[in-house]
Amino acid sequence: MDKILIRGLRVCACHGCKDFEKTQPQPFLFDADIYFDFSRAAATDNLSDTINYSAASKIIVSVAQNNTYNLIEKLAYECAYAVLESTPAERVILTVYKPEAPVKLDFGSMGASVDVKRTTAYLSLGSSIGNREAYLRAALEKLSTYRGISVKKVSDFIKTEPYGGVAKNEFLNCAAEIETFLTPHALLDVLHRVENDCGRVRTVRWEDRTLDVDIIFFGKQIICDDDLIVPHPEYFKRDFVLRPLKQIAPDFVCPVLKKAVKNITV
Repeated sequence: MDKILIRGLRVCACHGCKDFEKTQPQPFLFDADIYFDFSRAAATDNLSDTINYSAASKIIVSVAQNNTYNLIEKLAYECAYAVLESTPAERVILTVYKPEAPVKLDFGSMGASVDVKRTTAYLSLGSSIGNREAYLRAALEKLSTYRGISVKKVSDFIKTEPYGGVAKNEFLNCAAEIETFLTPHALLDVLHRVENDCGRVRTVRWEDRTLDVDIIFFGKQIICDDDLIVPHPEYFKRDFVLRPLKQIAPDFVCPVLKKAVKNITV
């Protein structure tokens, strides 16, 4: 992937945990790698077909000068997010250096670097209590309000039988395609907040619930830890996941099964 490079962008701003850092500006240096396919720009020689590095630099300067953060980690993320929100960049690697950090050691600079990129993820949503359709629509609407999440496609809502031998009520299910520049675990945190906002109560696994939202795929990533497994370990066994998913992502190839969704059967 092509990339625009910004190196040594100098900004005087107020960031740090100490009281004086919040009122006395000090220098910060920014490096950014902004990934974007500019082959079209190479063919047309037209600024409108690429990312204007001056405009991207001004975005970083604006975030740095118009806010005050305790941590440069926070500053780095906010600058990277702002570039992604304001440009068609696919990925931003952004490093913040703090050459005058209040550290009583001999050093060249202190810094933090973040790597943020757009990813297409697929979610499965279900509800079996109350106004099921209202809960699903509320969840999709709430997701769209979170920074870094954009709902791109939603399948039909389908009625399905309960799964797992615990729930008793008929479910209403759908699938959604989202674009996000959150990490998988940050997205999971958002999904849990959305579930809680919709009255989700967790007591017995697979019991009836107002809302259940699972990450089925997160790009081509394979994740397995104590908090998250992606692709979802049971999705290919569940018709209520596959049927809606085939509507919106029939050609997506599962990174584990190596099959297109349209060719996976329960």
